[in-house]
Amino acid sequence: MRLSLSVLLVTLALCCYEANAVPCPDVIADFSEYLFLPASVYKITLEKYNPPPEVIQAKMTVKDCSDQISFKHRGLIALALVIPFFFVHRGFC
Repeated sequence: MRLSLSVLLVTLALCCYEANAVPCPDVIADFSEYLFLPASVYKITLEKYNPPPEVIQAKMTVKDCSDQISFKHRGLIALALVIPFFFVHRGFC
């Protein structure tokens, strides 16, 4: 049991060596826009990525569902979504 714990800690140390990385600002902005912007404005912001129309429609369908969540709970979701990105390496952004 002790050996497996040691191997786990070494693996985490090697894979998560930069656990204090700053999340990509564009990812945080996209999450915030998705959760807090009205659907009509968010659809315009999606078009900057030039996705196919079916992708925009799918994302807007999901946004219609998430807009049913109260503003307070959307704030909590935003916090929960941003925190895991502190463990992502900066090179991905």
